[in-house]
Amino acid sequence: MQEHFDLDKILINFPSSQGTSNFTIRDAVEGVQIFGGIGSGKSSGSGRLFACKYLAAGFGGLVHTAKADEKNAWIEYCKENNRLNDLIIIEPGGPHAFNFLEYESGNRIGDISITENIVQVLKTVIRASEEKSGGKSDDPFWETALDMLIFNTLDLCQLAYGKASVEQLYNIVMTAPKKDTNPIEKENDKNSFSFVFDKAYKNVKQEIDLLNERLSADELSKCRDDDDYYNQVLAEKAPSSKLFESIHQFFFENYKNLSEKTRSIIEFSFSGFLFRLLKDPVYSLFCSKASTVVPEDCFTGKILLINLPVKLYHKVGRDIQVMFKYIWQRAMEKRDIAMNGRPVFLYADESQHFIHEYDAEYQATARSSRIATVYISQNIPNYHANMGGANSEYKVKSFLGTLGTKIFHANADIETNKYASDLIGEAYMEDVHRSRQIGGDFSKGESVSYKLEKIIRPEEFPGMLTGGPGNNYEVEGYVHRQGKTFIDGSVFRKIIFRQKTP
Repeated sequence: MQEHFDLDKILINFPSSQGTSNFTIRDAVEGVQIFGGIGSGKSSGSGRLFACKYLAAGFGGLVHTAKADEKNAWIEYCKENNRLNDLIIIEPGGPHAFNFLEYESGNRIGDISITENIVQVLKTVIRASEEKSGGKSDDPFWETALDMLIFNTLDLCQLAYGKASVEQLYNIVMTAPKKDTNPIEKENDKNSFSFVFDKAYKNVKQEIDLLNERLSADELSKCRDDDDYYNQVLAEKAPSSKLFESIHQFFFENYKNLSEKTRSIIEFSFSGFLFRLLKDPVYSLFCSKASTVVPEDCFTGKILLINLPVKLYHKVGRDIQVMFKYIWQRAMEKRDIAMNGRPVFLYADESQHFIHEYDAEYQATARSSRIATVYISQNIPNYHANMGGANSEYKVKSFLGTLGTKIFHANADIETNKYASDLIGEAYMEDVHRSRQIGGDFSKGESVSYKLEKIIRPEEFPGMLTGGPGNNYEVEGYVHRQGKTFIDGSVFRKIIFRQKTP
C-alpha cells in the first residue's frame, strides 16, 4: 500500500505580526528560487530550512553539489531528520555507480527508440555546456549536423554490438572516414571505425540472408524482378538494412565530404564531451560499472547526492551533473502519481551551474509530477551567464516565471534587487506637501496627494540581516508567492530565517 501524501500538508509556518501563514506541499511543488549575495545567509538560512522540511516530510530527492562542503551539510541535514539511511552518495571511491548508457538503453519511452533517448541526453548536456561558454550558435545547421553525427554513431554501435559504450562512440568519431581516406583498406590496416562498420555490415548481411532463406520461391523471384517490392520486403522484415544504408550514406557521402573547418567544429562538440567521460572518476561512476542506483529510487524516499563539486571537478563535474539531472527529470515525469504520489525534490545550491535548455519546459509541469524544485543562486546575471549571455533574456525570464515562490536575501546586485522590487510591485503612497509663510501675515498649509511608488525600494536589499553572531543568527529575506497571499492579504512578506547556532 502506497503512503499517502496530502498536498495541503503544512511544511513551514511563516510568522508575522499579523499572524502565521503556511507553506504546504502544494506550494513546494510549484518551485522555490532563492537569491542572495555572498554571505547573505541564503544557504544556511532559507536554503537549510527548505532542505530540512522536505526531508522531515519524507520526500525523496536529488542534490547537486557546487562546493566541497555540501556533502557534509546534507549528511548533517539527514541526521537531524532521521533520514541518513536514505542518503545515497555517488562519489569517487564510493560503492555506488550509475551507468547512463545502460540505463537509457533499457528505458525506451513509447515509440521513441533507444538511440533517440541517448541522443537527447547527450545533446542536452553538450548544448548546456555550449550555452555556458557562449559558444552555441542559433544556426540550425550546427544543431542538425551534431544530431546526425550522434544518431549515426549510436546506430552504428547498436548494429554492430547491440549496445553502445563511451569508448566505442569516441573511437568511431575520431576515426570516421575523411576526404583522403582510402575506401578499400587491408584487413590489418583497419581502424576503429572500419572494424565496427564491417561488424555491423556482417550482422545486417546475416539478417538479410536469413530473410532470403525464409522467402518462398515465388517471393524470391518477385524480389529479383521488382526492386521496389524487394526494398519494401527489406523495410518490413529486415529494417536494419535500411538503417545501415542510411549510416553508410552519412559517413561516406555527407560527413566525409564536409570541409575540414566545419567537420572539426561538429566533431569536437561530440568528441570533447566523450573524452571527458572517459576520464576517471567519471568513467568509473557513470560509464563502466553496472548501476547500483537509479533515479526511480527517489520514489521510495532515497536522496541521491552527486558529490562531484563544480569547484573541484570544474567542467566535467558540471556536465555529468547536468546529464544526471536531465535523466532524473525525465524519470520523475514518467511516474504514475496514482501509483506512487511521494513528492520528490530537486535541490541545487549555486544552481546556475546546473541549468539546461529544457528546465523551463520541465518546471512548467513539475507540479503535476510532484517535483519540488529549490534553486539557490547569488543573482540573476549568474543565470544570464550560464544560459547564453546576451541572448538569454527571455530564457531567464521564462525559467524564473515557472518558480512560484521567490526569496530575496541581502544583495548588492542591482539587476536582482530591481527585479525583486518590480516583482513585489507598487502601491499608492501619501505625498504630503507643507508650506509656511512668515512676514506680514503668518500662514501655513498642508496638502496631501497620492503617487504610485515601489513598495520596497531596490536600495533596501543590501542592508538586510545576514545572520551570524552579530545578527543573533537571524537572516532576513523577502518571500514573494505566486497565487497565494499571506495572512494580511499581500503576496510578499519579510521573514526572519534562523540559522543553526554553533
